[in-house]
Amino acid sequence: MSNLHPALQRVTDRVIERSRASRAAYLSLMAEEADRHRDRNSALPCSNLAHGFAAAEEDKASIATRAGPNIGIISAYNDTISAHQPYGQYPPRLKVYAREVGATAQVAGATPAMCDGVTQGADGMELSLFSRDVIALAAGVGLSHHMYDSVALLGICDKIVPGLLMGALRFGWLPAMFVPSGPMATGIPNKEKQRVRQLYAEGKVGRAELLESESKSYHSAGTCTFYGTANSNQMMMELMGLHMPGAAFIAPGSPLRQELDRAAMHRLAAITREGNDYRPLYRCVDEKAVINAAVGLLATGGSTNHAIHIPAFARAAGIVIDWTDMAELSHAVPLLARVYPNGAGDVNHFHAAGGIGFVVRELLAAGLAHADVLTVAGTDGLNDYAREPWLDQGTLAWRDLDASGDADMLRGVADPFQADGGMRLVEGNLGRACFKTSAVTPDRWTIEAPCRIFSEQHDVAKAFAAGELERDVVVVMRFQGPRANGMPELHALTPVLGVLQDRGYRVALLTDGRMSGASGKVPAAIHCSPEALGGGPLSLLRDGDMVRLCATTGSLSTDADLSSRTPAEAPPPASGTGREIFAMFRLGADEAEKGGSAMLAAAGL
Repeated sequence: MSNLHPALQRVTDRVIERSRASRAAYLSLMAEEADRHRDRNSALPCSNLAHGFAAAEEDKASIATRAGPNIGIISAYNDTISAHQPYGQYPPRLKVYAREVGATAQVAGATPAMCDGVTQGADGMELSLFSRDVIALAAGVGLSHHMYDSVALLGICDKIVPGLLMGALRFGWLPAMFVPSGPMATGIPNKEKQRVRQLYAEGKVGRAELLESESKSYHSAGTCTFYGTANSNQMMMELMGLHMPGAAFIAPGSPLRQELDRAAMHRLAAITREGNDYRPLYRCVDEKAVINAAVGLLATGGSTNHAIHIPAFARAAGIVIDWTDMAELSHAVPLLARVYPNGAGDVNHFHAAGGIGFVVRELLAAGLAHADVLTVAGTDGLNDYAREPWLDQGTLAWRDLDASGDADMLRGVADPFQADGGMRLVEGNLGRACFKTSAVTPDRWTIEAPCRIFSEQHDVAKAFAAGELERDVVVVMRFQGPRANGMPELHALTPVLGVLQDRGYRVALLTDGRMSGASGKVPAAIHCSPEALGGGPLSLLRDGDMVRLCATTGSLSTDADLSSRTPAEAPPPASGTGREIFAMFRLGADEAEKGGSAMLAAAGL
């Protein structure tokens, strides 16, 4: 593409060069595996094959004779997660859609799927990040049967999409596509939800009022409508060309949703190696696709969790990208969307205003995304994703987009909300961390204040209730990294810190843990690496040390002399809620900037 922005070209070239050896090794493995599993039926002894289709009912003869492609379904269905509840009805429908084009489909396996919204602030959150490795491993178990010609991935939420992608990439000779189910309808206004949360943090309303408010926000089947990690996942899969174009934010159960699901299965039957349009996942997910995912994240103000997930799934494809790359892209990519918690409207409003198709069109026109990528969908690379789906007299079609339907929600490159994407790297003698400026007003980009040290997030609420935080303060939440306790999200701190900020104090959070993809408003330096466990700089801080956090200059430092100090003692490893059986993941995890994965570290990837 001749009009690529210099920063995009520079970062892409750097990632390609850095990844040269690991990418070559991955591609070599995929070529070997593709050749080894070329004839899936004859590769399996008859007894093995008979086991594989014994319960296939009307599809048995087709699978036995290989009359058409067999599509494996990996599902993260459960009905505790609202986003995944619709998937309970998907396998029977997807099998029908496959048969329409002479193919078959089987549920190859299931993966766990936890909801961070349920586990926020609770013990289960310490299993959350490592559930991504478990999901990748579970997907690998399902695909290890070698019964399939392509893969439909049913998953939406936080760790689930990255985990499914990581697992599928190790079977990357198979074409694969994500099939989303769409967001729930819009509930109460987000400002009202935020208002009640802060009133509860101040003790001005009770649990009954809070639960009533939350139940009006999270109220039905479908993805939660704020622009957190789940919906950022959906955006990234489109920017990587791994959805049918425009599939992300179409309502569950709608006629358009059904036709997109049908088109996905038809396409998965068409792009196997038996046809003339073979599109294996390992060719679709290359360096340019990974860069496009990062660009989309920055342009839309997406979840900070993807500063961990993008390096992780990239590594599964032999690609190495780091926070320096993402920060450089952020300086070049303008912020085109303000979706709650960065704005007032939710993803339904975003989609109605033009949504991902509008964003892709604007990025391509400005040379800020790679058009020349292999996608699962069509013949025109990422350009196929610069339109929106609709039903033309009942037939699925795509149409061009006009101007933004809501300039308070979505803008073009010529008139962005911010000149950069709002994800800054801050670094200094306290380590390297991420700062999401797109959610914070510029007058809060620099905070300098004495710190208060915590190792348990519930202690922050206690200190707040006791009036101990009524001042300018940098709250340091340490021993929250991958090896310490699984790197839980600390979203439960947001209402307390938000109240302090609203009272006029200069407040910030500094942590080696994560914040939620739904966090906003309070400045936060997160994912701080190296983590406190093992002697990272945060373990050397003491109460009262002055800490300076500045997104403008990219600095994260203290004036205190850390050289003569010994690291603070970490809390003992927690047990209960199954945390003890996740010890192997904590012991093996690598640093946040590499993705915080024990699985990838153990594999030497």
